[in-house]
Amino acid sequence: MNETLVCAVGNVATQPVYRELAAGPSARFRLAVTSRYWDREKNTWTDGHTNFFTVWANRQLATNAATSLTVGDPVVVQGRLKVRTETREGQQWASADIDAVVIGHDLARGTAAFRRTGKPDTATPAPSAPPRPEPNWETPPEPPAESPAAIAEPVAVP
Repeated sequence: MNETLVCAVGNVATQPVYRELAAGPSARFRLAVTSRYWDREKNTWTDGHTNFFTVWANRQLATNAATSLTVGDPVVVQGRLKVRTETREGQQWASADIDAVVIGHDLARGTAAFRRTGKPDTATPAPSAPPRPEPNWETPPEPPAESPAAIAEPVAVP
């Protein structure tokens, strides 16, 4: 089946709504995407038309989006585009939804502090390993010191 994958860059327009469903967690929010263009007459950047999308997230993505996103956050959303049309009170209405695969803060417009979430509970928990220390990426590791035995000349064995 062919799907239309999109990548939308915009701002969170509504607070995410989180629901626990029989199929697992689900969250939705509205995304405002405004085009910008350079107006040569005014010699300035100008906002164009704003498109609104309803973004749907499921499972762990829903949980993380609901706890991480607030209104006004700049985000990047990648997912499957679904356009629906319906008739309400004699009028045709169209809406565009994005079934999100990836949601992240737009680091071109701010900073974020990433925190890894734990794995979902399983039937048999795996033994936990002690946390590994963060490597120091700023200084190269020192070469191991050579012992005097390693420097000595090889000895022939009969």
